[in-house]
Amino acid sequence: MVRFDIITIFPGMFSNVLNESILKRAQEQRKVDIRVHDLRKFAAGKYRQVDDRPFGGGPGMVMMPEPLFKAVKAVKGRRKAKVLLMCAAGKPFTQTVAKQLAKEKNIILICGHYEGVDERVRQALVDESISVGDYVLTGGELPAMIVVDAVSRLLPGVLGKQQSIESESFEDGLLEYPQYTRPADFKGMKVPEVLLSGNHRQINGWRQEESLRRTQKVRPDLLRK
Repeated sequence: MVRFDIITIFPGMFSNVLNESILKRAQEQRKVDIRVHDLRKFAAGKYRQVDDRPFGGGPGMVMMPEPLFKAVKAVKGRRKAKVLLMCAAGKPFTQTVAKQLAKEKNIILICGHYEGVDERVRQALVDESISVGDYVLTGGELPAMIVVDAVSRLLPGVLGKQQSIESESFEDGLLEYPQYTRPADFKGMKVPEVLLSGNHRQINGWRQEESLRRTQKVRPDLLRK
């Protein structure tokens, strides 16, 4: 079982995502343990301030180091844990990274916000900074949800069949082949005959060709790698 501890200033954002579908079932079956922590509970003062103006000037606010250090210390306790910072300046989150994280027992995710976090948090507290794409979001909450989902589904018993994972996009460096289901003819759009043939060798060949074709069209960078 993997335990996820998510540190955020918006804990309410997670309730619906974590309590539906596969993630809900995985928690009920004790495949994963997901806990959300309100950063403001670790902040001092009447107003529980977690951000302040950046030194050197500039727009926006920066998350202060003290609340984050206190939060991670309290959440971590005596356990060993991988501490991740969700931010646009992190390394790309890929299926390979998800597989690596699935081997961890304890993962702490810090959700950045505003103009980011004090750099001393990254230097002294964080093991890795993670980015889910080359774009900027309003905070690290959505990326944290993505990481939890992507890692959780790799754990034994979370998905129904291991084969479902092995045939997915990125597992062999290619995008997944097209999928079809009933009816075989929908508004004149027909399922490829090979998928109805029952010839598994031909079907596997068709799927490989379609994976290559789709990858070449949509993600040629994957083929270059």
